[in-house]
Amino acid sequence: MTTEEFNYYLPEQLIAQTPLKDRSSSKLLVMDKKTGELEHKHFIDLCDDLKKGDVMVLNDTKVIPARLIGEKESTHATIELLLLKEKEQDTWECLSRPFKRLQIGTKINFGNHLLTAEVIEKKEEGIVIVKFDYQGIFLEILDKLGNMPLPPYIHEKLEDKDRYQTIYAKNIGSAAAPTAGLHFTKELLEKCKEKGIIIVNVTLHVGLGTFRPVEVEDITKHIMHSEFYQMNEETAAILNQAKKENRRIIAVGTTSTRTLETIIHQYGEFKSCEGYTNIFIYPGFEFQAIDGLITNFHLPKSTLLMLVSALSKKEYILKAYEEAIKKEYRFFSFGDAMFIK
Repeated sequence: MTTEEFNYYLPEQLIAQTPLKDRSSSKLLVMDKKTGELEHKHFIDLCDDLKKGDVMVLNDTKVIPARLIGEKESTHATIELLLLKEKEQDTWECLSRPFKRLQIGTKINFGNHLLTAEVIEKKEEGIVIVKFDYQGIFLEILDKLGNMPLPPYIHEKLEDKDRYQTIYAKNIGSAAAPTAGLHFTKELLEKCKEKGIIIVNVTLHVGLGTFRPVEVEDITKHIMHSEFYQMNEETAAILNQAKKENRRIIAVGTTSTRTLETIIHQYGEFKSCEGYTNIFIYPGFEFQAIDGLITNFHLPKSTLLMLVSALSKKEYILKAYEEAIKKEYRFFSFGDAMFIK
């Protein structure tokens, strides 16, 4: 299966640059995964397609202001770091730019020495391991110096940092938002609960694995980077009970999907656990955890588009995208949503 099979043309004006004023006013394209049949709705109407007893799984990760812009101490050249994963106390795996200017021992200064970083290891694909040095509390310094790590296709400034967080974001550690969850409001979640929909949380800290482009022709040769996930006992018990009673499990986002499928493929059931996953889901994958998926519209040739294509048929998904383009849906992180049921 080739990467090119997951390509499609998207007019640039359909890439959403800013979030809508009202989160739940996004459009919602509802698709029957077995037939490919489509319905045009709005996210506020989501409950109409959910049933009493369905379990909806949210990713409660919280985005950190992970993009840091500083200067190389020796030459004052501008260096950008995107924090991906904390390896140990004050030691982080980062995506760096320009990678060539960094060597082991290079020191980078941020905010007039409020924060400094030393490169202690160089890896491939622009990745470095750095050790930070500072006085005070790291997250407070990051909040002062860092920027929200918006994707490169967003060119407009985000006025309100909270709009790149879900309203239920809790566990700090993501380099990107689990964007399917950005459409939820407290009122909508309440409405779902009143209908008898059970809502549980998992955590997957979004890192390089989720948004790294596929650069190989044969998709089976693509290697995913690992991301940290976590599930607690209460969530595991509720999900196992739902499976036993043949009730639907609906994942909110590809990150929740990857967490659930990782755990059930590893243990044969849901259980309280944590670890790192590099699961890559593409057509031919056998889903054991989820029955439906609420998701945004994804980039051409991306691992995320491959994942949603695996849940239905690639042809149905690409046809749905074609329809969404025709109806001028907004695409990507701040764009509209899709419910594959």
